[in-house]
Amino acid sequence: MNTTSARKAVVLLSGGMDSAVVAAIAREQGYAVHALSILYGQRHAAELAAARRVAGALCVVEHKVLTLDLRAIGGSALTDDIAVPEEPGEGIPVTYVPARNTVFLALALGYAEVIGADNLFVGVNAVDYSGYPDCRPAFVEAFERLANVATRAGVEGHRLRVHAPLMHLGKDEIVREGLRLGVDFALTVSCYQADEEGRACRRCDACRLRAQGFAAAGVADPTRYRDPD
Repeated sequence: MNTTSARKAVVLLSGGMDSAVVAAIAREQGYAVHALSILYGQRHAAELAAARRVAGALCVVEHKVLTLDLRAIGGSALTDDIAVPEEPGEGIPVTYVPARNTVFLALALGYAEVIGADNLFVGVNAVDYSGYPDCRPAFVEAFERLANVATRAGVEGHRLRVHAPLMHLGKDEIVREGLRLGVDFALTVSCYQADEEGRACRRCDACRLRAQGFAAAGVADPTRYRDPD
């Protein structure tokens, strides 16, 4: 693909399996992919290392990493001294990070304006997810409306779109789509409490959903796990 003439898109790239598939989808659709990752005070930096690996494998045009200290406000097991649950619970789990996707999309929106991109891609999903309110279609639709009234690009008639291509896919479907696109899932890290080497815990919600996705797709799970305690 000739990236000098391709449409530009900003893709939020966490280093997890979903965002890797979304980046591959954006590339297949003809976009010049500008990946954005956020070091936000999460429990480990292994997912940022994974994001760099994925960005390199997909040959993105640019991979920008921003630092944002969400630990300063806490309120989540991912950004505070709260234990990550290892059993399924009810309601919105403590791994929900207050306003994370709103803030991340806002940063992606600013980046998009600067580089002249009209399209944002995010890997949120409303099927196999943990009950987070900012992973629903209503959230994506509301943010897209906001983007078009809160930016110079939107006001001047350059319609901004927020794409969530995985919104209605199960984890097994996401696995199959990634394999079709040539995504190397071994490069990705999804675990909420991975160790410094990126090895997953097997027990958190993210690990369970990921493992179930590979199993349902009938595909060998390439995830590197820590030795059982």
